[in-house]
Amino acid sequence: MRVVIAEDHALLREGLVLLLTSAGHEVVAVVSSGPEVLPALLAHRPDAAVLDVRMPPGFRDEGLRAALAARAEIPGLPVLVLSQYVEESYAAELLGGGARGVGYLLKDRVGRVDEFLDALDRVTAGGTALDPEVVTELLTRRGDSPLDSLTPRESEVLKLMAEGHDNTTIARTLVITERAVSKHIGNVFLKLDLPPSDSGHRRVQAVLTYLNNARGVPGRP
Repeated sequence: MRVVIAEDHALLREGLVLLLTSAGHEVVAVVSSGPEVLPALLAHRPDAAVLDVRMPPGFRDEGLRAALAARAEIPGLPVLVLSQYVEESYAAELLGGGARGVGYLLKDRVGRVDEFLDALDRVTAGGTALDPEVVTELLTRRGDSPLDSLTPRESEVLKLMAEGHDNTTIARTLVITERAVSKHIGNVFLKLDLPPSDSGHRRVQAVLTYLNNARGVPGRP
């Protein structure tokens, strides 16, 4: 996998390079400021980009803006965004509008090497990878939405889907059978009125329905 890294913190930046190269990936470019991100992505057109949200010069949302601009120029570019804190408006903007191949992790998650690499793999394959804390934040701040029709168990299953887990992991986490997980997911699809299509796409659409409703809270950005 060819990866571009955008991170201004030197220690984390070098740690990401070492982690990815040790896992057999090729880091084709490393940048440390917002204005460098888009040119690097357009020049290298990597298999995936790992980007910090806040970067110089403004330390606001330079990394996120570069990611959105890059996906406009390179449709479907897999992007894994890193953030120090849960900033749910950024997560919703990145994941809104039917996006696939996107992830949002807190930087603490990078230290859990297997989780980080698994998240990058899921994003590169066109799925989603959301930090559990981001999912919880979005879930608690949403207003009325189609998600209100879900049962508590169906909501739990959808939350774990949003984190990027497969049916086996969901079953193990909730201590239920995989057959029960499949049934709950089928009910989620029906209640969210998702048309028949390949199951992977429907999973992503269910997660995006969740996120798009989460961002519509009165008074929130």
